This record gives sequence, structure tokens and C-alpha cells, in this order.
Amino acid sequence: MSTEPVANIRNFSIVAHIDHGKSTLADRLIQQTGGLSEREMTEQVLDSMDIERERGITIKAQTVRLSYTAKDGKEYVLNLIDTPGHVDFAYEVNRSLAAVEGSLLVVDASQGVEAQTLANVYQAIDNNHEIVPVLNKVDLPAAEPDKVKEQIEDVIGLDASDSVLISAKTGLGIPDVLEAIVTRLPPPKGDREAPLKALLVDSWYDVYLGVVVLVRIVDGVLKKGQRIKMIGSNAVYDVDRVGVFTPKMVAMTELGPGEIGFLTGSIKEVADTRVGDTITEEKRPTAEALPGFKPAQPVVFCGLFPVDAADFEDLRAAMGKLRLNDASFSFEMETSAALGFGFRCGFLGLLHLEIIQERLEREFNLDLIATAPSVIYQIEMNDGTVLDLHNPADMPDVVKIKEIREPWIRATILTPDDYLGAVLKLCQDRRGNQIELTYVGSRAMVTYDLPLNEVVFDFYDRLKSISKGYASFDYQITDYRPGDLVKMSILVNAEPVDALSMLVHRTRAEYRGRAMCEKLKDLIPQHLFQIPIQAAIGAKIIARETIRALRKDVTAKCYGGDITRKRKLLEKQKEGKKKMRQFGKVEIPQEAFIAALKVDD
Repeated sequence: MSTEPVANIRNFSIVAHIDHGKSTLADRLIQQTGGLSEREMTEQVLDSMDIERERGITIKAQTVRLSYTAKDGKEYVLNLIDTPGHVDFAYEVNRSLAAVEGSLLVVDASQGVEAQTLANVYQAIDNNHEIVPVLNKVDLPAAEPDKVKEQIEDVIGLDASDSVLISAKTGLGIPDVLEAIVTRLPPPKGDREAPLKALLVDSWYDVYLGVVVLVRIVDGVLKKGQRIKMIGSNAVYDVDRVGVFTPKMVAMTELGPGEIGFLTGSIKEVADTRVGDTITEEKRPTAEALPGFKPAQPVVFCGLFPVDAADFEDLRAAMGKLRLNDASFSFEMETSAALGFGFRCGFLGLLHLEIIQERLEREFNLDLIATAPSVIYQIEMNDGTVLDLHNPADMPDVVKIKEIREPWIRATILTPDDYLGAVLKLCQDRRGNQIELTYVGSRAMVTYDLPLNEVVFDFYDRLKSISKGYASFDYQITDYRPGDLVKMSILVNAEPVDALSMLVHRTRAEYRGRAMCEKLKDLIPQHLFQIPIQAAIGAKIIARETIRALRKDVTAKCYGGDITRKRKLLEKQKEGKKKMRQFGKVEIPQEAFIAALKVDD
């Protein structure tokens, strides 16, 4: 296939909230332009992982190149990037949007604009995109296209009068979408003669080819056999093959300016190809890199331990394999007195954590325990040095600490009016500061500043349950602020249990500690001696529960006779219990950990 003239290329991505029909629309576009035959067609072609299909979410950005003959008789090449919708993958979305010139804004005609739609559409506007509003699901009885058009105009400030009305499920209005892409989105600009400059949009690991890198050529030409250089990581590779996805892999001789395709070059690790990096020729490098590149920063940390200690090596191998495919996931070894050997892992957010944990359990048959998720705290010592604290168990001595800073986020919550009170109360309880409250039609839009460690626990679940699933939530991390944080340890039989220690705000410590002790009291089985369970801040105990001892009736064999005989036996038992309490070891079952970490009702 020859290289297309730039004027006939259209690059676009689809921006939408979860569940508004983004992947289904992509399916229809592929079908309409004959990218795949009927036999090869499946639901959600571009969602390749089982988890993506089951949960109806997109995790990896996928790309597909379609050829379309428009009404004006010309043949156009359409490059579609299907992006994830979830906030955890905001950086990938940002890079995908930087790689294209326009977006289709898909809004569900029965549900209207949601928080993520807003977040992603603002990113598209920041990248100077031309945006075509598309109202999906207009065939549903609950659809209100006119009302939703008004909403788009009020909330986002886009002219929605010429929105395309479609139903991706039935295929209604799909030809109009294709025409709108060709007529309303601009062609890419690019100089063929300039040195090669390409944006690295995404990369993943293929067992046969090594790392496959998804690129958008800005200037110059990418050919097989070229020596390329990644500006961010300074690595140099020979290009083995270049090509495009239709969505099948199709090899090409070269990729020109404006085109989106892939390259492979015996690259061993995804970590070497960082999303957002600039690729150029080694001999004739480009003058400056493309803007906006930043290395992936893990935000949430948690420990993952195998339930059966014998699985440790399998877990290490499984994590290595996942790391090949997902460079934003990081891990290092850690040991815990209670849970044995495991790993301290860093994730982009809670959804990312859930997905990785599920993939490890499902694809590698492992049983895992995850400790409570925590965030990175900055600790300023008295001598002026600043440490990053990932694990509460490693906290230095309180006397040496000048202040502890925790990450804060700016959250946008859209909720129907009926649930506004409950949502505001939830945010207040989590130490939030309200920034603003505005109305969008019948829905309230609240902006809050919240500490991230209050959000990672179970904020999203609580928000969904108090709003019956109608509220939508989006956030970005703003800054670190000093907070009155203390380390709370849990002591079982006067021994601290490292896996249960956590950093909490002083005002919430007592509540958290009491809840934790009550929970553990029900979960730890009785032993032959009494077991105290305590929550402590430093040397001060803030909550205590006691598990009673199991008692054997030692006086059963004495009937009649003097009381002193019974007393002698009871004293003997008492001595034994005392001794046992000194040397006895408390067995804490694994379920107790899992349940204790879920405390926060």
C-alpha cells in the first residue's frame, strides 16, 4: 500500500465516560469500513483482555487504521485510537490525544454528560482538538437528545446543534459519523523532508516480536532498517519492521508524516519505551523533543503476599511478566513478620491495583493477600532532609521528624440533586474542603480538595453506594500539604503486627483503631491464654479489646473433700497460663488480615 497524501488522512480518538458505548462505536466503524470480515468480528474488538470485556472498560489504548471512500469519491485513511476512560490512566489518554487532531465526543443520550466526559474533553480542548459531539443510544426509550445537547452546550461550552445522532448497537447513523470525521476534522500537518520526529503513544510486549511500539509520525519518514533513538531514555534500536493495524497487523515499507502505526526492533522491555517519549533518527536527530513527556509516577502502594509461602517464586515470575507489559507498575521485595515474603508494589491508582491483582490471580493461578493501600508521604526531618515514605512500617523515629506532608487531590463529583447532601457529608467526613458547587441542569457539580489517603481506602465504593451508582467522580493530584499524621500500630499480645500498621490523621486515629480492634477480636480464634489486642500511637494505647482464654475444667476430678484441694489445682492452672502467656505464640489466620484491611464501614 502506498503512502497516502497527508490531506487524505484523518487521525481521531473517541472520548467518553465509562459505559457510554465507546468500544461499540469503534466496532461499528471497523465493520462499516470493512476492516474485518463478518467471521472475524467480535463484540468490542479493540478490548483484547478478558477483564476489559467482563467489566466493560478499556485498559490499554488500541489503534486501528480504516480506509473509507467518502461521498466526494476520495479515499481517506482514518486512524482511530481507542483510549481508556478511567482516571488512573489519564496520562496515557493525554498522550493518545496529543497524537491525533480531533475527537469524537460520545455522550449517552439517556444519561447525559458525566465527570469523566468532562475531564477527557478538557484534555482534548487543551490539545487544540476539533471536537464532533456524537449522541449515542438514541434508540432507547429514555433517550433525550435535545436535553443532552443543551447540557453539552451549558457544561462544556461546545456547539452541539449539529451533533450526530447514532445508536452504536443497531448501527443507526454510523455513515454520518464517518462523513463528519472526513468533513469536520482537520488533516494532519507534517514535513516529509524534515528529520524523523515521532511520538511514542503506547507499547506492549509480544512473545514473538519483543516490544511492539505504537507511534505517531509527526515529521520525516520511518522505514525498516533505520537506526532510531529514544530521546527520553537515550536508547538506540534498529527497526525490524513497520506497519499498521487494520485491526490485524499489516506490514508496510514506511510510515510517513501524519500516519499512526507500529514498529518493532528487538526491544526487550516495555520499561525502555516510555509513553510520551520522542523517537528520532540516530544520524539526523530532530532539534527538540515533543512537549509533555513525563515518566509514569506510581501514586498508590500496597504489599502483595502469596497466601502459601511456597508460591513466592511463582509470584516473582508472574510480576516480571506483567511488568513486561505494563511499565507503570513497579515492585520491590519486602518481608513482613506476619505475612512472610512478598512485594511492595506501586500503582497508578485503585483501579490499576485491582486489575493487576486480578490478572495475577487469574492468569497465573496465584492466591494473594494485599495489605491496605497507602500513598507516598513526604517526611521532612529536623536536619532538613526530605524522605519519601512508601510503607508505614518504615517510619523513622517521631522525635527526628519536623513535619509529614501528604498528597492532596482536586476531585470533581457530578451527582443528581437528591444525593447531594449525602455526597457533601461523605467529603466532609473525609477531611475535604469544598471549593465550589454549581448546577448543570438537574445535577450538581461539586469540586472538593481531599487528602488522597482518605480516598484510596474505599471512597469510590462509598460514593457509588450513597448515590445508588449515579454519581461520577474524577480527580487529579494537586500538591503535598503538611498534616497532623500519626503512625498507628496494632499490637496483638503486646507484639506489633507490621502488616496492619498505618498512617492516619490524628482526628481519625481513635475511630480507626477501635474499629480495627473490634474486627480482630472477632477474627482471631481463642487460645488457651488471654490475648489483648491494642491500637497504639507511639507508647499511648488508644483502643483495646481482649480475647478470653479457653478454659479447661481442672477441678472436674475432685468431688467432695476439702476446698484447699480444688484451690491447689486452680493455682497450678493459673501458673501454667501465666507461663503460657509469656511464651505463647498467637496464630493470626490469613482471613483475619484480609478482613481487617477492609475495615471502614
